Amino acid sequence: MTQTDTKARLLAAYDAQLRTDAETPSALTVTEHGPLRLVTFLGGRGFITYRDLGGADEVGVRGLVSDAVAYFDGLPEITKVEWKSRGHDHAPGLHEALLDHGFTPDPPESIMIGEARALSQDVPLPEGVTLRRVVDEPDVRAMSAMQDKVFGEPVSDEMAEALLRRLSLDDAMELWVAEADGGIVSAGRLEPVPGTDFAGIWGGATRPEWRGRGIYRALTARRAQSALAHGKTLINSDSTEFSRPILERSGLVKVSTTTPYRWTRS
Repeated sequence: MTQTDTKARLLAAYDAQLRTDAETPSALTVTEHGPLRLVTFLGGRGFITYRDLGGADEVGVRGLVSDAVAYFDGLPEITKVEWKSRGHDHAPGLHEALLDHGFTPDPPESIMIGEARALSQDVPLPEGVTLRRVVDEPDVRAMSAMQDKVFGEPVSDEMAEALLRRLSLDDAMELWVAEADGGIVSAGRLEPVPGTDFAGIWGGATRPEWRGRGIYRALTARRAQSALAHGKTLINSDSTEFSRPILERSGLVKVSTTTPYRWTRS
């Protein structure tokens, strides 16, 4: 099978298996509007996704954007909304429609997919660094605070509360950290997706002074091993340009891009 064939096969599996309820396991509500899925989460967050836009033309796309904004505008508890676009979708005029309705785009990320067994390998850790799965509230809050700092965001309880809620639901999500000198130096979560071949690896973050030592790669390998134990054969991740080369070295391939567009209540 050629690399082009491999990418096409993986992208087809992604569209068929992941662009469903599997994408929003911690949702409070999901409302369908035409092809759109309008989702609410804890912390006043809204989210818009879809498998495709139903063949809508430019006028139709603009109408969908307008309807989605009106829906969330009518929910005063929602203060910010993400529209998750994909680079391979047929979506004429979407970028312009989103900008006109007050959305701003984040940098594009790579949709990475690969065989779990390709990531499941023994990666040596630097001396003094250990990996473990965390479940207790103090560990979860410490992990979340470290990620906030690495991502350049103010430390808040929002993500920690969302993760703790997920753990209380026992939906198979796992939180993994690397520790050294009594603190968390890298972290990420694993999300086996029920009813699919996939497990997602998300939230990968490593403190700057610990980068370049193979820690994130080891953390990824450990999550892949756990995914295999769950019976999952494929790994997916939305990757920044920093983590993409690490995943490529482990055998994942870029099948498309995703760009989050963000709307904030004024």
